[in-house]
Amino acid sequence: MQQTRRRFLAATAGAAVLGTAGCLGNGGDSQSDGQDPIASLGCSIEEREPVDSLPTPTMGPDDAPVVVDAWEDFACPHCATFSLEVLPQVESEYVADGVVQYRHHDFPLPVKEWWSWKGASAARAAQDEADDETFFAFAHTLFENQSTFGGNDTQASLSTLRDLANDAGLDGCSVAAAASRDRYRPLLEAQRTDAVENRGFQGTPTVLVNGEQVPARWEDLKSAIENAR
Repeated sequence: MQQTRRRFLAATAGAAVLGTAGCLGNGGDSQSDGQDPIASLGCSIEEREPVDSLPTPTMGPDDAPVVVDAWEDFACPHCATFSLEVLPQVESEYVADGVVQYRHHDFPLPVKEWWSWKGASAARAAQDEADDETFFAFAHTLFENQSTFGGNDTQASLSTLRDLANDAGLDGCSVAAAASRDRYRPLLEAQRTDAVENRGFQGTPTVLVNGEQVPARWEDLKSAIENAR
């Protein structure tokens, strides 16, 4: 869908150059005052059933010869670098030509307890309410504005999230409510359990090319894709 996004902040400053570096699952801050702040945003959204299953967000054809899988945390600065700098090159050089199917997997470590989960819920709400194309566009926006979220002012973060969702053509109140109320938490917890217990992953971003783990740098990823195609 056509995207129009308000840029509240420039792309995340100071995100580390990716190599073997990444964000590790060593806990983080937690913010919850037990109150639902959605009404104070001027939103009237009824409670909805939790969501425990959604398709894996993908871009590219199902019959692509190369599958790139990435596990990311929306609060991880290394994931922001990957999503903003590396993924667009994968899209333009390989996804657009049908060589690669790219698949996103949520892996809230958490780096920051609040946004690791809330950011993923917001992006999955975009997928659930629209489509995979919208998911990836909105995920890109969330990574661009990563430093806005997860601070001490939860209300300000939700207000920004609502506005970003509105600018993306989504129902901003609905997306903010899904994040604030952890509507997609069962799905995200299942994905985290799979990443840790079944796959043995410890950090993000974790990237596989046809099932083989590679460093989350463009040069390494490009080489792996070329060898696998």
